[in-house]
Amino acid sequence: MKRIVLFFLLISASLIAQNDEVKVDLSSPYKTIFTHLHFLQAESYNEQKAAATINGESLEKSIQIAIKIKQVLDGKGLKVNMKNLPTNPKYKDTISEVEIRSQYVLFPKQLPEVYLERVNGKWYYSQDTNEQIFSIYKQVFPAGTEFIKKIIPNVGHKVFLTIELWQYVGIFIFILLGVLLFWLLNKTIFFVLKRLENFFMRFSHDSLNKTLDKLSRPAALLIVFYLIEVYIPVLQFNIDINSFLIKGLEIGQIVLWIYVFLEIVSVLIEVYVSYTSRTDSKLDDQLAPILSRLLKVLVVFLGVLKMLTIFGVNTTTVIAGASIGGLAVALASQDTVKNLIGTFMIFLDKPFQIGDWIEGGGVEGTVEEVGFRSTRIRAVDTSIFTIPNSKLSEIVINNKGLRQYRRYQTKLGIRYDTPPELIEAFVVGVRRIIELHPETLTKSYNVEFVGFGDSALEVLVNTYFVSLEWGVEQSSKHRLHMTILTLAAELGVDFAFPSQTVMIEQFPEKSNANGKYETNQEKINEILKNIENGFRD
Repeated sequence: MKRIVLFFLLISASLIAQNDEVKVDLSSPYKTIFTHLHFLQAESYNEQKAAATINGESLEKSIQIAIKIKQVLDGKGLKVNMKNLPTNPKYKDTISEVEIRSQYVLFPKQLPEVYLERVNGKWYYSQDTNEQIFSIYKQVFPAGTEFIKKIIPNVGHKVFLTIELWQYVGIFIFILLGVLLFWLLNKTIFFVLKRLENFFMRFSHDSLNKTLDKLSRPAALLIVFYLIEVYIPVLQFNIDINSFLIKGLEIGQIVLWIYVFLEIVSVLIEVYVSYTSRTDSKLDDQLAPILSRLLKVLVVFLGVLKMLTIFGVNTTTVIAGASIGGLAVALASQDTVKNLIGTFMIFLDKPFQIGDWIEGGGVEGTVEEVGFRSTRIRAVDTSIFTIPNSKLSEIVINNKGLRQYRRYQTKLGIRYDTPPELIEAFVVGVRRIIELHPETLTKSYNVEFVGFGDSALEVLVNTYFVSLEWGVEQSSKHRLHMTILTLAAELGVDFAFPSQTVMIEQFPEKSNANGKYETNQEKINEILKNIENGFRD
């Protein structure tokens, strides 16, 4: 039994000796910060030794400054990672924006105002830190924090699961006020969004209304989370709980920001789609889904980068690594990069629109979709051509969808024995039919007797159809052809076909092969008038 007691006495003496061995050491940034934080812990509290890290101030003010620095770090949930602290007594700050100096900033992004500097071979908190720490403390701890400390009775300081009782009450009040504030903000933001919806009424439709309605709740939650983060130091939790709560709130804010920006992207795309639906161009309609995917990927990427900073990851390193990796991927997939560049060239130059009939590179058909990598073209037989955009941006494209009119040209072959009077009447009649046709361009057409073919007298018909739709063009051709056939039948003009005729001047019981034609001018005029009236009807 005596040995056991002696054993515990030796351990206690050893621990006391170890605590006594911790002395004030300001030889490096590591030693100074360790001295400061060690002597402000509950089990080794010595505010005078902690104040030794403050230079150029009275003992009383040095104690206040040392305590304020510790409270600011705890209030912002900033835990010092002792493993990352420099132990070199002659440490130089190589990332300073002004000049390389003997200084060390604990948290360059979260708290750049608090830093150490080397003075006469020892490391102290800087003079700037001494001057600014009181104003920083007021920013971290809202008004009323000191008052709450004073009014809490002793019973409120009883600890349960490392949290004091009054802090449990504070958590309940925070939750209650947060719910009430969320309800009020949700109503207010919803009201404002409805007013914005009225402003965008010319672009408004059901999908836009639903998207605007979704923004009120996350926007209200964002404000509530921000206010809780600002006022959480009032509850004066220890640094572990503060760090956990603040990180949780920051992660929640980033998630909500990602959601809000994704919804904003949806709103912008909806407005863009509503606008493009009123334009003649169809290619900008195809751009909407591409822009939507690109912007949403960008929002998520930036949100993930921001979230990585919460866990202490250097985003500059991540971006640099991503750039190097992106370069390697680009070199390994040059065709994909070419296709992406080709896609942008197509959207910038707009050589065709969705629905245009194009020819190029041995491919002919209607443009159905322009994607990131390729363009889909539907051929006449309804099959699909998928052409890489890099190739499509380089080949010569004949865009028939940009034609102002559809040209139609043919030659009508009539028999060689047709009298000149009927040929002239036939030409005049076809001209009149084109002039009366509702789908032909009357200011530009040609109907002329142009030559002598092997088996027929050739009459050229050259005209233009106003409609650019393929189906309307075919129906217009049908109407034109049927009327020309009717005209030829009424005039008695026969169409020739490739043939050879042997003419025998004298042959018993055989009549002449020449046809019988009506060349009376009055009769011809009457026929032309009937054809014209019939076409009009």
